[in-house]
Amino acid sequence: MILPRALLAALALAAAMTASLTAARADVTATDILGREVTLPAPARHIVLAEARHLAVLGLIHDDPVALVAGWRVARALDAPTLDAYRKKFPNLDQIQTIGASARGLSAEAIIALHPDLLVMTLVDQADPAAELARQQVEAAGIPVAYVDFFSHPQENSIPSLRILGKLTGAEPRAEEFARFYEARLSRIRDRLTPDVARPRVFFHVHAAPTGCCSTVGTGVFNDFITTAGGRNIGAETVQTVQGNVSLEGLIAADPDIYVATGGTHMAARGGLVLGSGVDADEAQASFDRLIAAPGFSALRAVAEGRAVGVWHMFNDSPAHIALIEYLAKTFHPELFADVNPDATLAEINARFSPVTVPGTWWVTERK
Repeated sequence: MILPRALLAALALAAAMTASLTAARADVTATDILGREVTLPAPARHIVLAEARHLAVLGLIHDDPVALVAGWRVARALDAPTLDAYRKKFPNLDQIQTIGASARGLSAEAIIALHPDLLVMTLVDQADPAAELARQQVEAAGIPVAYVDFFSHPQENSIPSLRILGKLTGAEPRAEEFARFYEARLSRIRDRLTPDVARPRVFFHVHAAPTGCCSTVGTGVFNDFITTAGGRNIGAETVQTVQGNVSLEGLIAADPDIYVATGGTHMAARGGLVLGSGVDADEAQASFDRLIAAPGFSALRAVAEGRAVGVWHMFNDSPAHIALIEYLAKTFHPELFADVNPDATLAEINARFSPVTVPGTWWVTERK
């Protein structure tokens, strides 16, 4: 049968439109951090975050990240001062729905009810059977899922994860701009740490308090930061996991060249190191002074020689951790990195990328 010319033209137009739509779909395709291909019909504009803290990551590549988020799980929530800063600028933040019956729950039913165009999950979720079941149910409902990671392996995965989010939300140029900013600073550190540079022995006292000493790191996030910044993590000599404990006597016997304490507002109740968002410099300094003056800590050679510092624990889970790596490099090798200014790096992140600025104290040193 010979089809009329008008019908042939219509069919050709329909085929062209279908091909165009198919191409458009293919244009919004990214390979997530697990190597899974994720395809969207258009850049995501109605997202569910399995980790609420990733709102601030979206903020690095979007002027109004709150407008993109329909729901979130409150596990690993933003700290209160940061949440308040976002709420003040974006009052519709309180319209974001919680997608779970508990802080760590992940409800497929609640996610599906929001009709999102993307669910963003993390490597931590992959190890959770309940979260994986929820992911399967969400995908069965036709909702795409992408995995990212800013926490488990931040140096390896943060920039690839940011690029994934940039691709899937139509913010590739902004993601690339931040990637260049980050990689230039990381390369500066790596390039100067030539093989002949001596690496000081560093003890990282995490969630630091004068009592219950001492929690430290063996592998993972902070070990990677120490190594990249040109130090040797002595915790790795005895702790084979991400986090473990050594005795105060063991710390004194280890005699580190540099002592680094981490803390945050969560340590106030334990009389520990208090610093981070919303903390003023005097409060942070006072808490650090009490810590290093405590019995045992005051006897450390690193303290006696003025080579003890405190840093905010919550730099993990955000690419802003590049400023912490700079701070550690400057602490470990002050002459080699005299021109590096981690405060200026944070200020530039706030000025160029973040939609909000949160005051706080991010690091502290011994009083001169």
